[in-house]
Amino acid sequence: MYSQDSQLKKVQERTLKIAKTIADFCQKHNLLCYLCGGGAIGAIREKGFVPWDDDLDFFMLRKDYERFCQLWQMEKPKGYVLERTSQHFINHNNFTTIRDPETTFVKTYQRNLDIVHGITVDVFPLDRAPIGKFQQKRQKLWALIYALFNEQIVPVSHGGLVTGGSRLLLSTFRSPNQRYHIWKYAEKQMMRYDDKNTPWVTELCVGPKYMGNRYPTEDFASAVWLPFED
Repeated sequence: MYSQDSQLKKVQERTLKIAKTIADFCQKHNLLCYLCGGGAIGAIREKGFVPWDDDLDFFMLRKDYERFCQLWQMEKPKGYVLERTSQHFINHNNFTTIRDPETTFVKTYQRNLDIVHGITVDVFPLDRAPIGKFQQKRQKLWALIYALFNEQIVPVSHGGLVTGGSRLLLSTFRSPNQRYHIWKYAEKQMMRYDDKNTPWVTELCVGPKYMGNRYPTEDFASAVWLPFED
């Protein structure tokens, strides 16, 4: 991906600055955030970035996630831009990104969008998962509907049935206003367990491969701080 290790290092340095700003912001406002994916592996195994990794991602429980987005938009720390799909803004993501406007890092699926194309750190909400298997499947179905109408792009790497069904739904509901109301309703349905005291949290604002992954709620009761780079 990179012609020189120095290019990767520069991206890591910028990414780390954003991640530190997010972590400091969360501490300031008593919000819990957690490195996930390669960032979590790096924290445990490398005490920093996995050597070939160029990004960092965070998990946040839904209540803190919503508060985080609200406060960030008000304070705009260090000029970083928060992007999250709304009624009048589409960026083909169903999660929140924090972007560095002083950099250019264009993702292929966003190349035609009028957005800030800077280096990003992604923030994913974790929602409460119901206990019953049927309720879990129903929650994932609503999450799939939410993702399709929120992102407004046809997934092409998840099988012909998913691609064909998605294309049909988007061609049926073409109006931006229709799509907005559909994904807002689906969002409400998939979040209906967030005020319940269930033993599981789940990833819903992700791609189909990870959607529905469940983790013990108790694992996200408090943060564990570990060395990461500096």
